[in-house]
Amino acid sequence: MKKIFLCAALLLTACNAVDFEPSVSLPANMPTAADYPSQISPELAERFSALALSCVHQEFPNKISRTTDTAEEIGRPKELFPVFYGCFDWHSAVHGHWLLVRLLRTAPQDAAQNQDWRDEAFAKLEQSFTKENIAGEIANFARPARGSWERPYGVAWLLQLTAELREYDDPRAKVWLERLKPLEADVAQSLKEWLPKLAYPIRLGTHNQSAFAFGLMLDWARIAGDSEMEYLIIERSLAFHKNDVNCPLAYEPSGEDFLSPCLMEADLMRRILTPDEFNDWFTAFMPDVPTDGRADWLAPGIVKDASDGKLVHLDGVNSSRAWNLYNIARALPEGDARRASLVAAAKVHADTGVAAVSDEHYSGSHWLASFATYLMTDRGQ
Repeated sequence: MKKIFLCAALLLTACNAVDFEPSVSLPANMPTAADYPSQISPELAERFSALALSCVHQEFPNKISRTTDTAEEIGRPKELFPVFYGCFDWHSAVHGHWLLVRLLRTAPQDAAQNQDWRDEAFAKLEQSFTKENIAGEIANFARPARGSWERPYGVAWLLQLTAELREYDDPRAKVWLERLKPLEADVAQSLKEWLPKLAYPIRLGTHNQSAFAFGLMLDWARIAGDSEMEYLIIERSLAFHKNDVNCPLAYEPSGEDFLSPCLMEADLMRRILTPDEFNDWFTAFMPDVPTDGRADWLAPGIVKDASDGKLVHLDGVNSSRAWNLYNIARALPEGDARRASLVAAAKVHADTGVAAVSDEHYSGSHWLASFATYLMTDRGQ
């Protein structure tokens, strides 16, 4: 009888040991708050602001992507786009202005080296955001031949710019926002008319991608309190992506990508789903994320010619992937073993992306600092 009780006791002990043993051992390098981007350093703020300050009012070289009805409508960039004529193209000029507002709002103000660029940034923004200049932008956006011009990428960045101004507690920002509100209203209305007509997601790694634009637009809608826009984006996002599984991340990046179709979609969906819903969705969407904390499961994009305007896109994909990976990791449960591998890969991509930001070639210098600023100031969290 004693042997029976002893066996039963040993069996119960073994069962209890199994019950309390975790099914997956957690990696030793589980991320903490210190592993995510927070406040940008004064050195990076100075470096990134210098690139935007040098290009927001640089008219040439310029790429004018615009449909016209008559020869008379073809003109100089500064005549066509009185605010956003610099930085090579309209959308880069928009997020160049956003970069300056973002850094003014978030960069440390107690560093001596920050004062010069801050003074110049305020002056350049005031030069851009006049009532007369904005009236010209409104007229351009209202022209009959506009069609799908700068949709969705450029106009989503315009909303991101006004969202930043809304959150910036500075009297000058409030004045600029009031001046920009008519253009913002036209852009928002055009998107509300477009969203119900979009039958399929746009799964590209470049400007027309819908997931990235939807993320910027959704963040704007919540900051601006536009419930109609928020509803439309959530409805389209769920229709497009709720049942997506097994995203082929191994097929990325394409040779000219600056956005990851898979990771950007996940970054969008974590904005929409509840934490439990996102955990289940992401497990089915990207089932092969490692649980051992290693970073080498996702290699950064390689740029072989930074002077080539298309090939240099891959410097941007490293920064955008990094913020995607950080955001996805934060959205997963705190004890989820995948978080360590997501953050480890994010750090490698962030280091690679930030290091690539330089003034050596205008092909990258006119825009890469905006992506690095979005990353290092943790804008999309």
